[in-house]
Amino acid sequence: MSFAFEVLHRDAGSAARLGRMTIRGIEVPTPAFMPVGTRGVVKTLSSQEIKDFGYKIILSNAYHLYLRPGHKLVEQLGGLHRFMNWDGLILTDSGGFQVFSLARLRKLTDEGVLFQSHIDGSSHLFTPELCIEVQEALGSDIIMCLDDVRGYPATREEALEALLRTTRWAALCLGAKKRVDPALFGIVQGAMYPDLRRLSAESLADLNLDGYAVGGLSVGEPRELMVEMFEVTLPLIFEAVPRYVMGVGKPQDIIDGVLRGADLFDCVLPTRNARNGTLYTSHGSVNIRNSRYRDDPRPIDPQCQCLLCSSYSRAYLRHLFQEREIFGLRLATLHNLSFYYHMMENIRIAITQNRLHSLARDFSVQMEETDD
Repeated sequence: MSFAFEVLHRDAGSAARLGRMTIRGIEVPTPAFMPVGTRGVVKTLSSQEIKDFGYKIILSNAYHLYLRPGHKLVEQLGGLHRFMNWDGLILTDSGGFQVFSLARLRKLTDEGVLFQSHIDGSSHLFTPELCIEVQEALGSDIIMCLDDVRGYPATREEALEALLRTTRWAALCLGAKKRVDPALFGIVQGAMYPDLRRLSAESLADLNLDGYAVGGLSVGEPRELMVEMFEVTLPLIFEAVPRYVMGVGKPQDIIDGVLRGADLFDCVLPTRNARNGTLYTSHGSVNIRNSRYRDDPRPIDPQCQCLLCSSYSRAYLRHLFQEREIFGLRLATLHNLSFYYHMMENIRIAITQNRLHSLARDFSVQMEETDD
């Protein structure tokens, strides 16, 4: 296997760490954010544009690609990298969360999850073995174990059932893995119960997987509870492997995760919010649909050098959104992903200089300047 991870520096004032994840000779500096290309595309952008920012890894979703166009077709056409013309790394989510959130009807058993497609209502049995088959057919570089995801609030009994099933499925996923190449990550569950998080992490540790994710967060819980789960769960994961917080993507939440030892993040937030007119800047967020920007000649963020900020005004971007022009969605998405890339770059620099707490305080003040 060509997978490797090493910690290069630890922040003196927190649990944050600067690392390097290497797969197929491609080095990913961590902490890192992964843009989400759920169906094999980061919405409105080309693979080259994602690469030009500096991103080395993106996330796609096994559930969606299994349903359409089908993993066997993608494999027949040379794998997901060739299919979407992306020569960087791909992590595929197993689809557990999507089954939880999108399936019209679903029934969980220890064998797997029987669900009806959100596309056409067809029935499917998604098992741990099929989960691995799909991801290996896609040619992913990092594949995720199938997990049982519960929403918030979940009873203790529900959370225990989900974590025990997630552990059993992880063992089945490991046994079903046929290819040496992809790294396999397990997912720690346990809802909002610290002792169950510990039980989940310790049980999965016995499988000696290549990395571990914290799942079951950003499912409706208060932010304070999410941060508490960072503090509880991240120290339970081996120091020598990547720690991945799934689906968490608000800028302040990312910094809170990094402070507590997280290495990888993904979320649809920057791209989805961009398409809805919300842009992140060095002085908080901007809702470009607001009428106050109708004749505003300023760039979205004077400190940003993306195509939008270097070439167009707030007034022009608002005009594009008012007219529902696709170019406006593209410009906003380019800007938000540029913001996230440089945010992670600044976080890594702050770790090397042992001043992440200082950056976090300044960033918190800046992000409070939110445009309603």
